[in-house]
Amino acid sequence: MADWVNDDQYSLLDLLDRRLSADPDGSFLDLCGTPYSAAELDREAERVAIGLAELGVGRGSTVATILENGPEAVVVWFAIHRLGAISVPVNTALKGALLRHQLHDASSSVVVVHAELMERPLAVLDSLDDVRHLVVVDENGRALPEAPGVAVHAWDDLLKASGSRSPTLVRPSDLGTIVYTGGTTGPSKGCALSHQYHLSIARQIIDSWGRTPEDVVWSPLPLFHFNAISCLLTGTLLSGGRAALSRRFSVSGFWPEINRTGATIASMLGSLAVLVAKAGDHPGARNSGTADANTTLRLVTGAPMPPEIDALFRSRFGVTTFSNAYGTTEASLISWLPAGNPGKPGSAGLVNSDAFIVDIFDDDDRSVPVGTEGEIVCRPRKPHAMFEGYWKRPEATVQAWRNLWFHTGDIGRIDADGYLYFVDRKADYMRRRGENISSWEIEKVFHEHPAVRDVCVHAVASAVSEDDVKVTVVLKEPDEGERPTEEDLCRWSIDQLPYYAVPRYFEFRDALPLSATGRSAKHVLRAEGVTEATWDREAAGIAFERR
Repeated sequence: MADWVNDDQYSLLDLLDRRLSADPDGSFLDLCGTPYSAAELDREAERVAIGLAELGVGRGSTVATILENGPEAVVVWFAIHRLGAISVPVNTALKGALLRHQLHDASSSVVVVHAELMERPLAVLDSLDDVRHLVVVDENGRALPEAPGVAVHAWDDLLKASGSRSPTLVRPSDLGTIVYTGGTTGPSKGCALSHQYHLSIARQIIDSWGRTPEDVVWSPLPLFHFNAISCLLTGTLLSGGRAALSRRFSVSGFWPEINRTGATIASMLGSLAVLVAKAGDHPGARNSGTADANTTLRLVTGAPMPPEIDALFRSRFGVTTFSNAYGTTEASLISWLPAGNPGKPGSAGLVNSDAFIVDIFDDDDRSVPVGTEGEIVCRPRKPHAMFEGYWKRPEATVQAWRNLWFHTGDIGRIDADGYLYFVDRKADYMRRRGENISSWEIEKVFHEHPAVRDVCVHAVASAVSEDDVKVTVVLKEPDEGERPTEEDLCRWSIDQLPYYAVPRYFEFRDALPLSATGRSAKHVLRAEGVTEATWDREAAGIAFERR
C-alpha cells in the first residue's frame, strides 16, 4: 500500500491572510462587474461577520445561503468562515419539499436570501423550527416581509455592523462548507467538507490547469457548486492572480465577458463548452474566432467534453482544453490529465495516485482484474483530502465507506497504463447541465399529484451532454380523480421542481415494468428511452423561466 503523505495544511482564513500580506490592494475578484481587492473584501466580510455574530452565529454554526452569483454570495461566504461557522450554499432553483429538506437537514438558524427568491423559504418556514433569522439581500430597498416566528433583517444592516469581536481560531480540519449532493435511494445528503479539503482540490486544479499568478480565471458557474468555490475562491487565494465571476452563463455573452475581464482561463461545464463551440463567432467578440484571433483566452475547462468539441476549440479559437477528469463532491480529483494532454480517447485521465489509492471492485468488494468494469472506489493518501462524512448521517457515511473504501456509486475500469474510464452510474441518479438530480426526490414530488398512482423517473441520453429526464407515469382511474394530459402534468411540475429537474419527456402507461422482487425495473425503461408514446416538452414548445 502507498505511504501516507503529510501535506501542508491551511484554513481558508490562513489563505486570505496570506493574500492580505502579499497583495492587499491589488485586483483580486471581479464579482459580476464589481471589482474587489483582498482588503476591500476582507473589510466587508468582517462587518458582516460581526452582524452574523449578533444573530447568534458562532463556531460550528451552519448558515444557509440562497444567493445568485454576486458580491453578497462571496462576502457572506468569507464572513461565515471568519466566525468558524459552516457555509451551506443552497441551490437557488430549489423550492417546496426539496428546499424544506435541505434547510431542515442543515439546522441553520440564519438563512441569507436574495429578495427575488425570498418567497421560497417563506413558503416552508412554518415547518422549520431551527430558522430564527432571515437576512434579505435587496438592491431595490423594498419593504421587508413579515415571517411569523422569524426575525427578518436587511443585508445592508449587516454591512453597517460596527464594533469588534475576538478572532476565532479555525483549524484546517474544521468543517467549512456543506454541499448537498443528489440522493439515490433517499433524500439528498450534505457532504461535510473541511477547510483542508478546499485547499486539496484547489491545489489539484492549479496543477492540472497549469495555473499561474498571471492567469485570470472567469466562470459563470454558481457558487452553490463546489466547482466554483474551488476554482474561483480557494484557487485564486492559493495561486495568486485574479478571478472573475459572472451572474450566470450566456452563450451570446461568453466572448464579451472574456474580453471585458481579460480572462485567460474559462472554467465551465462540458455541456456549456458544447454550446459555446457550436455557436461559433459572436458579434460582441473582438476576435474572429480563428486560430490567430486576438484573444487573451488560453484554456477552456469542462468535463466531460466530447472529442469533437475539444477539437473545435483548438481549431476555431486556438485555445487549449482541459476535459479529462473524474471526481465526486466527496472525493476530487480521482483522475485527471494536465491541460492540453489528450491522453487516451474516452478516458477520464490517469488515476490521481498522489492524493488517492483508487481501485475497481465487484459487488462483493473484491478487486477486479485490470481492464474489467466494476465500481470505482478510493481511499485518501493525505489528511482531509476527502469529505468528512455525510452531515448528520452516520449510517450513510459508514455504508459509503464499507470495508474502509469510499464507494463512488459509479462504474468504471482502469487499464494497464493507469487510465480511468467512466462507464456508467451504478445508482439511480441523473446529471443534467451540471446538476445532480435524485430520481427518488423527483418521484416523491410526482406522487403528490392527486391523479398519479405510480411513477418512475430515469435518465435518457441527451444530444447536448449528460442526461435528459424522463418520467413514466401510471394514472389513477377516472373516477379516482381528474386525469391530466402530459402537458398538464408538465406545467404542474414546473411549479413544484427546480428548473433543471423538470422532465423533458413524459409518458403515460397502464403499468410500470417490475423486477422479480416487485420493484420498478428502471433498467428496462432506461433501455427503451424515448418511445413513440413519449411526449416531448421541448417539441411541444413549453418554455419556463430558468428559476
